[in-house]
This record gives sequence, structure tokens and C-alpha cells, in this order.
Amino acid sequence: MTGRADAPLRVVSLVPSVTETLSAWGVEPIACTRFCERADLAHVGGTKNPDIGAILALDPDLVVVDRQENRREDAEALGAAGLRVLALDVRSVGGLSDELAPLAAAVGVELGASERPDLAALGLRAFVPIWRRPWMTIGGRTYGSSVLAALGVANVFADAPVDYPELELADVAAHRPDVVLVPSEPYEFTAAHVAELDAIAPTVRVDGRDLFWWGARTPGALARLHVAIGGAVRDEQP
Repeated sequence: MTGRADAPLRVVSLVPSVTETLSAWGVEPIACTRFCERADLAHVGGTKNPDIGAILALDPDLVVVDRQENRREDAEALGAAGLRVLALDVRSVGGLSDELAPLAAAVGVELGASERPDLAALGLRAFVPIWRRPWMTIGGRTYGSSVLAALGVANVFADAPVDYPELELADVAAHRPDVVLVPSEPYEFTAAHVAELDAIAPTVRVDGRDLFWWGARTPGALARLHVAIGGAVRDEQP
């Protein structure tokens, strides 16, 4: 870190949620990943394969990573090169304010009171596929699972011993979910894939960013998901 007291903080974000949140706070990163949906910013690789050389060349004051999205070895390489690295570890809606507090302090933003929409519990059991070949889902210690809990939706694989278990569709059927929530990311599920899943339980396509991105998006994401899931399930009922 070079130290520029009279200039805006130069931040590189390697987390889409952080890029979006910083922008909402009025702090524009100087670079981000190609997954951050910011074509106007310089890109320095992906979340799992950042371009360390490109980041060093930018001479940032701060690089922000997340333990769930980025690799430890990349964060350590950046730190060993003399950069200031802030590592977040966001796993739940309830713990979001505590995790965002050091980010806000690092960029000189006063973090306001946490907002949570008052939503009626949907009272559903859901399966959330996140990959195919092999099929994968989310365990109970993930942020996505905590989002479901905030909506009153139980993750049928919340008791899995790992965060992202691999499984067979027969395993899913045995858990008898009420609904299958098909996110738009990280995997692009086709109509044929959805037909496979629809044989287990009614499927609802949801915005993967609302389910998995956190930060400034969270209050609105909870409200949007509540409408999308609740409305679709009601439409399925006779």
C-alpha cells in the first residue's frame, strides 16, 4: 500500500457481492473480477483465478476477498507481495452486518442499521441445485441456505456434512422437497435439466444473484425471492 491520504482509496474487489456493495456505498473499485457484472471497470481475472500480476500493477490500497469465494493461496500471494488484503467470511444473513463492518471501516463508510423486510414464512422444504455432472447443492452453513431460512424455507440438505455436497437425483427424491429452486447461477440449467428436476417436485427459477450475493442487495433480494417463490408455489396449487 502506497498511502495516498488526499486521494480516493484504490480498492480491488475479487468478490461480486463486494463490488456491488461498494458501488452502492459510493466507493467505486478500480478493478474487479469478470463475474462482477461491471463492464465499465478493469477486470483482473475470475474469483478462483485472479491475475495476481495485474492486481499488483494497479498498486491498490486494499484488495477484498471472501473465504467462501476466493482461494486462500491467492489471498496469501497478494499479502506476501505487500498488499493490504481484507478477507471476509459471509455465511449467513444474520451475520452479514458483522462481516460488513470491517469492510465499511476500511473504506471509510458509516454502516447503517441492518435492514430486514418483515416477511411471512413460506413454510416450504426446498432443494437447490447449483451444478450438474455431478449434481451438487448447498449445505446448511452456506449463505444461500441462510437466505432460505430467512424466507421460512427449509433446505432439505441442511444437515449435509460439507458445504457443497455431491448427490444423485434419487437422493433428492428421497428427501421429498416441496419445491426445487433452480438458480440462474453458478450453473446455467437448461429446459431439459429443469424437466429432470420437475419430476421430483415443482420447479421455480430464481435469480442466483438474489440467492447467493450478499451485502447491499440483501434486503431487496429477500423480498424478491419471497414473491418469486411464494407466487410460483401458489400458482402450482390446485
